[in-house]
Amino acid sequence: MPNTQSGGHGHVPVAVYSCASATGLVREAERRARHYADARHWHIAGAWTDDDPTVPLDSRPGWSAIAGALSTGIIRGVVVGVRTHVAADAAQFTALNVLIRDRGGFLAEATSGPTHRTPGQFERRRVLLEAGFIWSPWGHRMSGVVG
Repeated sequence: MPNTQSGGHGHVPVAVYSCASATGLVREAERRARHYADARHWHIAGAWTDDDPTVPLDSRPGWSAIAGALSTGIIRGVVVGVRTHVAADAAQFTALNVLIRDRGGFLAEATSGPTHRTPGQFERRRVLLEAGFIWSPWGHRMSGVVG
């Protein structure tokens, strides 16, 4: 069993889950969840989907498979592309996360968050990157680099 914290990086086996009636929504949610897990170097043990969001969560075949994988320790967490695939609102999502956490796992929503750019941010990063190539950490100019 991995010893990485549930919110940390490392080899943590997770499941990707999505539930929507439209195939395109399922694909997009799965893509987001996979990207989120990959960015944390979590091992995606499998992806499960259900196609009827009106069915209660505990009656969905895909979610039942995930619950079984959690209880046997095959996976440590579940990543969803959109929280509404498992909960009607934020309070219900939090309650589900607490339930899963009490059983030794975790639930994560693949959020990308808005990108905040400040004026001149790209230029400042370019200057810092160039400075890093020109100067060594020991204060000497690196050979072969023209500044």
